[in-house]
Amino acid sequence: MNAFETVGSAPPHLPPSADRLRLQTHWRSLLVAFVVSFAVAGMGSWFTVLDAWYFALKQPAWKPPDPAFGAIWSAIFSLCAVSAWMGWHASQSRNERLQWLALWALNAFCNVFWSVIYFKWHRPDWSLIELLFLWQSIFILIVFIYPRRRLAAWLLLPYLVWVTTAGFLNHSTISLNGPFA
Repeated sequence: MNAFETVGSAPPHLPPSADRLRLQTHWRSLLVAFVVSFAVAGMGSWFTVLDAWYFALKQPAWKPPDPAFGAIWSAIFSLCAVSAWMGWHASQSRNERLQWLALWALNAFCNVFWSVIYFKWHRPDWSLIELLFLWQSIFILIVFIYPRRRLAAWLLLPYLVWVTTAGFLNHSTISLNGPFA
């Protein structure tokens, strides 16, 4: 199998240059997916300020070290970019693509808003409630894309697992420090 077969060859009646054009289009859209994914990561990171308030919180013993979060999120946002790209190309109609984009936009909003609530507003209690919406948005992405491109759905499972873990960490932080006002 060659690279063109991997992303889909041009129909037999089209010249070989159509294969090159299709491959270039796929790679450009993958680049766009990565740029958008890491722009969302950057927005969330901008609100994630590890200040005196954060360091004063009692944390559970099982919490990963702070530097690990950047590496974990980078891996997750990379997987999200590939999943979004695969889902875009697996969508059969303009309407499906618009739905896919809308679901990703909702997920991006939920992801960034969690950081705003937790780190900017210093409200772990409210962020735990918002995290339920984030978790649900990931689950909906998985359910939406699974029938169209299973690998795209599987690539989102680490994101779902990490947000589930973050939920337990968020809950533990509330239990150790609450109430918040």
